Amino acid sequence: MKVGVIGAGAVGSACTIALMQRGSAREIVLIDRTAARARAVALDMRYGGPVSPTVDVRDGSYADLRGADLVMITSGVNEKSGGATDRNDAEGRLKLLDANAAVYREIVPQVVTTAPEALLMVVTDPPDPLADLTRQLAKHDRVISTGTVIDSLRFRVHLGERIGVNPAAVEAMAIGEHGTSEVFLWSSATVAGLPVRDACQQCGASFETVRDAVERDVRYANITIIEGNNASQYGIGIVCARLAEAVLRDERAIFPVASYQENYGVTLALPSVLGRGGVNRVLEPPMSANERAQLERSAERLRAAGDRLRVATATS
Repeated sequence: MKVGVIGAGAVGSACTIALMQRGSAREIVLIDRTAARARAVALDMRYGGPVSPTVDVRDGSYADLRGADLVMITSGVNEKSGGATDRNDAEGRLKLLDANAAVYREIVPQVVTTAPEALLMVVTDPPDPLADLTRQLAKHDRVISTGTVIDSLRFRVHLGERIGVNPAAVEAMAIGEHGTSEVFLWSSATVAGLPVRDACQQCGASFETVRDAVERDVRYANITIIEGNNASQYGIGIVCARLAEAVLRDERAIFPVASYQENYGVTLALPSVLGRGGVNRVLEPPMSANERAQLERSAERLRAAGDRLRVATATS
């Protein structure tokens, strides 16, 4: 089982070390525009090999992706360097789209030439419109983005903290855009099987207060992390390793990754059955009328971003 990781920056390195430590793949090829950086990162990780699962981590070129089952693309401008760390800016991660689209136009054709059968996983922000661009460049549909998997985990963690329970007992999901228009599915969230509103009441917490605080914490989690550590990397690295396992092992596990949704005319995150070929099936979750309206608005926002990208391409 072979995985390629494009980009040896903060996120790419976090993805690679998570893949290695979890033993998610047998072989990992790390590629970066600066070959010396990829070489140094891979060498540093290999020194931990004797006390880790048996994984061959090495740097390489695009030619070394031959035979890869999965390629993660993490390259591009991040929120801090791209000026997307203002909580009052509704555009959020979409501010990075134009700069990172240029990076993807350079990377994706090279990946597809060498690894035409690989599933492509878009990690770079904003992942959903970049996944749409990747589909166009790759000329196939074996493309996903990490969607709202990390958002859903953040949802569970912050909800658990607010009501004083282990987040493992919380089932809660965010869908739509990985960005400021993401939709929190409060209507189906549960704590140990209890509807979250009932769980809040039994734990002595106001549902409305919890809801507002959790949404704020999750929606701006990346900015909070960046303010203290320059890059949001470790959580998404672990997520990418877990998604790689689901793909490589053909688990058919369900995650809110993002793939192209014909009903919405754009790539967005919904609960998806993930296996060897990518998304096998999408499960439409139950939603309140308000949540469904929010999802439509999220889809419209993503469609507008895609349209903007197509206009920029046509006029360049």
